[in-house]
Amino acid sequence: METQQNTLNTKLILAGLIIGMFFSALEQTIVGTAMPTIIGDLNGFSIFAWVTTAYLITSTTVVPIVGKLSDLYGRRKLYLLGNLIFITGSALCGTATSMEQLIIYRGIQGIGGGMIMPLSQTIIGDIFTAEQRAKWQGVFGAIYGLSSVIGPFIGGLMVDNISWHSIFYVNVPFGLISTAMIVMGMKNETIRREGKVNIDFLGILTFVPAVVLLLLGLTFGGDKFEWQSTESYLLFGGFIVLLGLFLFIEKRAAEPILNLSLFKNRVFATTNVLGFLLGLGMFGAIMFVPMYMQGILGVSPTKAGSTMTPMMVSLILASIIGGRLLLKFRFRTVLTAGMIITGIGFFLMSTMGVDSKEFTAYAYMVVLGFGMGLVMPTLMIAIQNEFPKSRLGEVTSASTFFRSIGGTIGITILNAVMNHSLTNKIGDAASSESNPILAKALTEIGKKTDAMFGILLKPNLLPMPEALKTPVIHTIKEVWSSSFSNVFYTGLIFIGIGIIVALSVGNSRIVKVKPEETQKEEHMAPKTLATE
Repeated sequence: METQQNTLNTKLILAGLIIGMFFSALEQTIVGTAMPTIIGDLNGFSIFAWVTTAYLITSTTVVPIVGKLSDLYGRRKLYLLGNLIFITGSALCGTATSMEQLIIYRGIQGIGGGMIMPLSQTIIGDIFTAEQRAKWQGVFGAIYGLSSVIGPFIGGLMVDNISWHSIFYVNVPFGLISTAMIVMGMKNETIRREGKVNIDFLGILTFVPAVVLLLLGLTFGGDKFEWQSTESYLLFGGFIVLLGLFLFIEKRAAEPILNLSLFKNRVFATTNVLGFLLGLGMFGAIMFVPMYMQGILGVSPTKAGSTMTPMMVSLILASIIGGRLLLKFRFRTVLTAGMIITGIGFFLMSTMGVDSKEFTAYAYMVVLGFGMGLVMPTLMIAIQNEFPKSRLGEVTSASTFFRSIGGTIGITILNAVMNHSLTNKIGDAASSESNPILAKALTEIGKKTDAMFGILLKPNLLPMPEALKTPVIHTIKEVWSSSFSNVFYTGLIFIGIGIIVALSVGNSRIVKVKPEETQKEEHMAPKTLATE
C-alpha cells in the first residue's frame, strides 16, 4: 500500500511539475506574438521592450537565490511560493491598462517563473535515482522545447479569437491545478537542512543589483546609449564593483548563495562553462533566423513565426534520445557529440545565401536542434550526478543561471556583430557602386541598419523608380545575408571553444544504483566513474 501511495505521489508531482514548467516556458514565447496587438491597445511603443526585459531581469536574478534557499528550507515551500507568484503576476498582467503597469506585472511574473524553472529540475533530481534522472530530464527538456514550438501558434490563436489578455489569464487555472498536485504529491519534505539556518543577506544584497546592472547594460548598450558613454560606464562599473563585493562576501559567508568551492569540482566547473558558451552561441544566433526567412527568402510573417518548429522538434527528439544514451555512454561522449553536431549546424547556417531554399534552411535547423538537444539535458544530469540531494537546489540553479546569462550576453554580442557587419558592408557596397544615384541611396540607407530590414519587408517604402529600386534591394539582400553568415561564424567560435571544454569534462558517467543503495542517495553523492 505504501509503495502504491508513493507511486501515486510521484505521478502527482510529475504532472504538477510538467504543467508548471510548460506554462512558465510557454510565457516566454507566447507574449511575442501578442505584442503588436498589446502595443496597439496600450500604446507605449517606446518602452515595449521592457515587457520582455523586466521578465528577463527578475527571472534570471532570482534563480541562484531560490536554489540555495530551497536547500535550506526545502523545495516544496519555495516551489509553491514561486507558483503562486507566477499565477498572481499572470492575473495582474491580464488586468493591465497601460504599458507601465504591464511592465511592472511582468517583473512580478518573472520572479515566479525564475523560481519554477530550476526547482522543477531540482525536484526531479530529488525523487529519482541518477539512472532515472536521465530519462526524466530528457522528457522535461522535450516539454520545454514543445512549449517553444506551439507558443507562437497558441498566442496568435488566442489573440485573434479572444483577446491579448487571455494569454496571461490562461496561466491562472493551470497554475492552480499544478499547485494542487504538488501540495497533494509532496506531503513530506525530505530534502532540507536540519538545525540552524544562515541566510546570506549580504550576498543577496550585492548579487541582485550586480546582475540587474549587467543585464541593463547589455540590453540597452548600443541602443538607448552608446557603449562608450557615461551611462554605460556607470552600469558596467557598478556591476564590476558589486561583483567584487559579492565574491568577497561569498568567500566568508557561512551559507553562501553561490558556493565558490563548487568550482573545484571538475564536472561542475566545465559543464557550467559549457552551458554559458552554448547560451552565447545558441540564443544570440537563432533570433536572426525568422528575420532571414522573412526578409531574404520572402516567407510570410505567419510562416516566419513558425520557422523554429523544425529545430525545436529535432531538439525534443534529441533530448529524449540523449537521456537514453547517457545510460550507455559517458557524459563527455554525449556532450562532445552534441557540441560537434551543433557546430556543424552553425557552419551549415553560415552558408545560407540569397538564393537558398526554404527546405535547405529547415534541414540545417534540424541539424542545429539535434545537437543542442543532446547537450542541454546532459548538462543538468551531469551536475546532479556529482552532488548529494541536499545540494541539488544550489547546483541546479547555478547551471540554469550560467546558461541564461550566456544567452543574454550572446544576444548582445551577436546583435553588435550583425549591426557592425551591416554598416561596413553597405558602406563598401556604396563605395564600389559606379552609379552615383545608387551610391547615394545605399549611403543613406546604411546610416540606419534597422531601415534595411524594413525595406526588405516593404520595398514599396523606398521612394525610387523601379529600375533603380531593384538593384538597391538586391544589394541590401546581399549585405544582410552576408552579415547573417558572419553572425553564425561568430557563434561557431563559441561552439568550437565549447567542444574543447566538453572534451575536458572527465570520465564521469551514470552508474546504476542497486535497490538497497537507493536510500543512501539522500545523504551521499551518486557514484561516478572518475578514472583519470
